[in-house]
Amino acid sequence: MANQLSKTIIKKHNDILEKEKVKLLAQIVELTKDDPFSDPDHASDNAAIDTDVREQVGHDTIEAEIKDLQKRVKDIDAALVKITKGTYGFCEKCSMPIPLARLELVPEARYCIDCEKKLRIM
Repeated sequence: MANQLSKTIIKKHNDILEKEKVKLLAQIVELTKDDPFSDPDHASDNAAIDTDVREQVGHDTIEAEIKDLQKRVKDIDAALVKITKGTYGFCEKCSMPIPLARLELVPEARYCIDCEKKLRIM
């Protein structure tokens, strides 16, 4: 399975992925700090019910954002492993090359567009 991507493009995507991973990990740290439940006094304060509801909604929102960011980090890690193995740019489902235009938009893409669509339907 010869890679259709030049070494220059792969190096560029590796750099983009590394920078994006650092940025995402920093966002996760910041969101964790902003989580109302991360305050050690949260459990013992006697806030009004509306404050508790706002804190719960804030916590749930931050938790969902962190989960999404962690998934992207996982996908980036998988792409970085594929770069080292020489399999970057190939769909994990059908093994066909992922179009460069897709990789430019989503450098951590694991699937070609057709397989991605099929996976989302399932």
